[in-house]
This record gives sequence, C-alpha cells and structure tokens, in this order.
Amino acid sequence: MHVNDDRRLARIGMPEAVFCEPKSPAQLDGIVADLLPGGRPTLFTRLTPERFAALSSASQAQLVYDADSSTATLHGCLPAAASCTIGIVVAGTSDLLVAREAAATLDFSGVPHAMFVDVGVAGLWRLEERLDEIRACDIVIAVAGMDAALMTVLGGLIGAPLIGVPTSVGYGVAEGGTVALGSALASCAQGVAVVNIDNGFGAACAAMRIINQFGERSS
Repeated sequence: MHVNDDRRLARIGMPEAVFCEPKSPAQLDGIVADLLPGGRPTLFTRLTPERFAALSSASQAQLVYDADSSTATLHGCLPAAASCTIGIVVAGTSDLLVAREAAATLDFSGVPHAMFVDVGVAGLWRLEERLDEIRACDIVIAVAGMDAALMTVLGGLIGAPLIGVPTSVGYGVAEGGTVALGSALASCAQGVAVVNIDNGFGAACAAMRIINQFGERSS
C-alpha cells in the first residue's frame, strides 16, 4: 500500500514524486491505483521504457509517458509559475537523459526553461556563443560527465545561482560519475551547488526551492 504524501506541496512547495527505479511493476500499478482517485498531479521518475511497458494496460492508459526523460505524469501538471527562466546547460548529447529529467521536472512544475546542448569545455567557442542567452536565465543547471569541468567554467562566467549535476557518462577512471562528482565538489568557482550523480530531478527541485523562497511562483 502506497502512503500518499498529499500535503507535500503545501509543506515544501513541491508535490509528491514517485521514484520508479527500485519498484516492481506490481508496486507501480498499485501506486497508480492509489493515486488515481485523489486527482493530484504526480510525477513519476526513472520510469524506463522497459519498466513502463511492464505496467498494466490500465496504468499505462492513465499516465502521460515521455521516453526521452524516462518520466511520466498522472493528472497533468502544476499551474504555470511566474516570470523566471531556468537554463539547463548540457555538456554533450550523452548527458541528455539526465538533462531531460530536469527539464521534465520543470515542465511538470510549471517552470519555464531553456536548454543549451553540446556546449562542453571541449569546444569552448560553442559555450561562448550562447553565454548571453545563458546569462539571461534566473537560475542555471549545468549537466556534465567525464571531468565535469563545465560547472567550474560556468561558475566563473555567470552570476546566477548555479546547480551542477555530474553524470555517469564516461569511461576508464571517469566511469560511473565519481570523478565528475569529485570535480564538481572540488570546484574553485565560488558558490557552485552540486547534487548527486545523474540527479536531474534533484537539480530541478533545488531550483524550485530558490524560486519558491523568493516568491517567484504565481499565487
């Protein structure tokens, strides 16, 4: 039996989300059935295409599924937020799954965002070409694997709150994302916040905490 946290939105400004990765298809079917009568918008994360295909047809019919971000929504999304824009800066196309999870979380939460893809440090001119657009964003999420140097570079170039997401993209010593995480945590750029490896959802939620705290949400 799933215990619904129906007061989370009022308590912390973000609604309940369901982390699907460790749950069986039967457990997820039960959660969908439990949430269905309440009518509250709910986000499902780490719902891979294989795991979604294993759900019952009744559950699949209720969920709006996005394979690109491995997310789904039940009962739609939250009302649109006011005048803020989150920039999602992505080092390479290999990091897109994590970046799309962040984007899907923001979409669900009614928060506008802009995506800047393939602007990693291996081609600094590409980042330079987008800097004016990135600087126009209120909060920036930087998504990078390998050595995650993008976060430090951005930290020295923009003044907006910067949330780093190290990804597990890499091989050799960079495999699994621990090098990216260590590099991000050891950044010499001032004030760069870092979430866990591959945690696009967590980065989006961190951005929303900032938005909510300073009253950017529409009432």
